[in-house]
Amino acid sequence: MADTAAILQTMLSKDTFSKWMGIVVDEYKEGYCRLHYTITGDMVNGFGSVHGGIVFSAADSAFAFACNSHGVLSVALDVHITFIRPALPGAIMTVEATEIHTGNKTSFYNVTTTNENGEVVSVFKGTAYRTGK
Repeated sequence: MADTAAILQTMLSKDTFSKWMGIVVDEYKEGYCRLHYTITGDMVNGFGSVHGGIVFSAADSAFAFACNSHGVLSVALDVHITFIRPALPGAIMTVEATEIHTGNKTSFYNVTTTNENGEVVSVFKGTAYRTGK
C-alpha cells in the first residue's frame, strides 16, 4: 500500500498552478481524490462565466492526484471533458476523481465537477499511462 499522504505532499509542493487556482484537497486515498476551489474573477471568460480551461485544469489535477496515488508515476495518455453548465465567480466547485480500473500499464478514471448546489458542471474521463517508475 502506497503512502498516499507523502505522494500528495510531494505533488502539491511542486504544483504551482494548482496553488494559483486555490485548490484544496479534501479527501485522498488510493484511486481517489476529492478537492474543491472557488471561482475568482481572474478565472472568468468574456461572457462572465468560468473559463473552460479552469474547469478542465481542476479536473486534470484531481485526475493526476488520483492516478498517482498508488505510488507509480502516471501521466495522462488521453482525456476528454464534457461541459454541462456554466459556473459564475464565487461558486465553490467540488471535483471528484474516481478510479474505474488500474492495470499494469494503464488506468482509467471518471472525474465529475459539481457546483455548491450539487449540480454537475462537467464530466471528465481520463486514461493514464503507468510508467512503472
